[in-house]
Amino acid sequence: MRIRLDASDERLAERITAVTAGRLTPVVPRDAATVMVVRPAPGSVEVLMLRRPAAMAFAPGAHVFPGGSVDPADGDPRIGWAGPAPEEFGRWLGASPGQARALVCAAVRETFEESGVLLAGRSWPDGDVSPARADEPSLAGDRAALAAGRLTFAELLARHGLVIRADLLTPWARWITPEAEPRRFDARFFAAALPEGQRAFGHHAEADRLAWLRPEAAISAARAGEILLLPPTATTLNEFAACGGVDQILASRRAIAPVSPRFVVEEGQTWLLIPDEAGYPL
Repeated sequence: MRIRLDASDERLAERITAVTAGRLTPVVPRDAATVMVVRPAPGSVEVLMLRRPAAMAFAPGAHVFPGGSVDPADGDPRIGWAGPAPEEFGRWLGASPGQARALVCAAVRETFEESGVLLAGRSWPDGDVSPARADEPSLAGDRAALAAGRLTFAELLARHGLVIRADLLTPWARWITPEAEPRRFDARFFAAALPEGQRAFGHHAEADRLAWLRPEAAISAARAGEILLLPPTATTLNEFAACGGVDQILASRRAIAPVSPRFVVEEGQTWLLIPDEAGYPL
């Protein structure tokens, strides 16, 4: 798949040429984690999407899933864990156990920060884990402190006697930003069902709109120019549209292969090349 890019972006074209010629070393991509929170809808599913404010440096105005970069604190061993071991997640994600653990922790933390959905639970001595109640007033206050950097995720979880629910996350995809981009991410995408009794409410600094969209409706809106979807987002939505329901999506736990789009400049025109097997729908 070839996507024609804005010909007026001369700086990008210059970076592409410099990287291709070996005059510029590509930026090392940062690990990132993204979560597609889904809930049932008649004959389909709805996916939680956030619209990024126009003033943001990365993907302004785009409809995206909750997520962000892995922070050093996401590797804190004090973060409680329930579900498949990090070694197993590492095999699915193409990562070391420590890296996989940090990716899963980042996925849960970012989802809570940006949408208020908390994929965590309370662990009991008999090994059972009960769902978290994300609407507790004290959790709402601590969410704001977490987003502001006044509280670490490990501290928040410990304060409320919670552990992250790795078992609620299904590894779905991995996309690596093209080499010529000045901001690059190695992003793992996870699917998760909206926990029973929880609701989503956005964080004003991260999103100016929160919506539950059917995958097929979001793709149609993007084709009509009504919303902006980045290639990984559009591709994932297209895959969800073909799944039929939440159970089918969550049953798709498997090893994921990286998708690495690349830029080329041909006769003065800049193109983004996406592997055909990715199934990009726009």
